[in-house]
Amino acid sequence: MWETRSVQLNVQLPEDMAAQAEEVQKTDPEFLSRVILYGLTRRSIYRHLKGKEGGHSVQDEAAAPAPS
Repeated sequence: MWETRSVQLNVQLPEDMAAQAEEVQKTDPEFLSRVILYGLTRRSIYRHLKGKEGGHSVQDEAAAPAPS
């Protein structure tokens, strides 16, 4: 598919969700990787489309000075 690399994430979850995430990580570690990839892909697409709506890109937003 494409080149990948390992990253370490530290997230704060409610206790019950944390327990579920730990169990899934033990039983199906690829699942969490796919979930994160899916979420980041959706975010990237959303930001791209949002940038097109306003007539500027996300890069333009990042380069714009912060309002005072």
